[in-house]
Amino acid sequence: MESWLPDKDALKRPRYRSLMEAIEDAIERGALKPGDRLPTHRELSFQLGLSVQTVSRAYTRLVEAGHIVGEVGRGSFVRHATDDSVLPFPAMRAGEQTLDLALLKPVVDDFHKETMRSTLRNVAEDLPNEILSLFRASSIAIRHADAVDSWLTQCGVSRQRRDVIPTNGNTSAMTVALMSVAHSGDLIVTESMGHHTLPALCRSLGLRLRGLSMDAEGILPDALDQICRTEPVKALYVMPRSSPLSCFMGEDRRRAIAELARRHDFTIIENDGWGALGRRATPAPITALAPERSYYFTSLTKCLLPGLRVGFLAVPKSTAAIARERHMVTNWMVTPLMHEIATRWIADGTAKTMCNWQTAALQRRSKIAKEVLADFNVRIAPAGLQVWLPCPDIGSEARLVERAREAGILVAPGSTFSIGPLPSTPGVRISLGIVNVGVLRNALRVIAGIAAETGLA
Repeated sequence: MESWLPDKDALKRPRYRSLMEAIEDAIERGALKPGDRLPTHRELSFQLGLSVQTVSRAYTRLVEAGHIVGEVGRGSFVRHATDDSVLPFPAMRAGEQTLDLALLKPVVDDFHKETMRSTLRNVAEDLPNEILSLFRASSIAIRHADAVDSWLTQCGVSRQRRDVIPTNGNTSAMTVALMSVAHSGDLIVTESMGHHTLPALCRSLGLRLRGLSMDAEGILPDALDQICRTEPVKALYVMPRSSPLSCFMGEDRRRAIAELARRHDFTIIENDGWGALGRRATPAPITALAPERSYYFTSLTKCLLPGLRVGFLAVPKSTAAIARERHMVTNWMVTPLMHEIATRWIADGTAKTMCNWQTAALQRRSKIAKEVLADFNVRIAPAGLQVWLPCPDIGSEARLVERAREAGILVAPGSTFSIGPLPSTPGVRISLGIVNVGVLRNALRVIAGIAAETGLA
């Protein structure tokens, strides 16, 4: 470990940056290898004659840059390259038969299959030429604008047509939003337990990412205000309804965040993946409170059908041209056939019918989850897509995940949603979007039994 240490006399001001660059250089040349444990903050400060705060700041920047990871009780380690591809569920072994309650998805049954079959027949009989030959994104935006505006209105967002970009789902939208807002080195803040693909995406774009403290409503305004007073924040990436911890942000909290965005001049990137699902009981999106500085995106995959990879990104008027250019270079345009289906379903009321059907199906499953898991301090998302089952520590989380897998049930460990440098909130996320409610009830009973044995009750 000694060989990689920099000469303390060669560290220039600001010393935290020199230390950070020295560690990055050691990783690049192989002096520090994936999995190597770094000295503690206090150890390294003593060795190099630096303050503990300087070392801590360097380590924090290295975590944000994706070079190292911090594990509570164990220390800081050089990050493995494979860490980028971690999914929010454990890997299945060859030949295993499992029930997947880890991957978040809506309920899909014969109703959806018959609806899609009917629509595809209608499209085949009345095939628009644009589906075969359209090659300009602007033409799609104009042709389907009324349907897009109608759906966004149901989601609580009112936008003029030129400010909405149809996308191939939410992943495309979040990429375009980040590319439009930030440049390499900029700081993005988000919930301490957030979107599992956000860290890898920010690393790919050269962005620094920091998780902030949260409670049952999501990100804490005080934590957001404090970081903004400490250093410039380019954007807040926030999920007011779809946090893995099943948090639900109330109206007052949303207004507080909008006010902080104006006060500290940062952009809001709002992920509302559940869109119109359960919207009646939900306050207006943060975007509606600060439209001049908000990027809002939603899709049809969670509320209608997973295979319908169509989303909508609403952007401020002042940056519409930038966002469209970013979308063009990364995706070119939304897939015409998928957007045609989405347009027809919104226009003829099928989308609303399917959304209402999904709401009723998930409400039934939420009721079952509340009954079966009544002995545990669970939190169920208002839209009913998921349950958060907290654990007392990371060891209990790991045991619960492994025991459930051995019983043939996949659940998502909370550690995969942790946004450094704050420690993970132990627990598991359980998806409720399966067809057979009887199977779901039995699976939840198995999980309840394992949780009781693990000491969660």
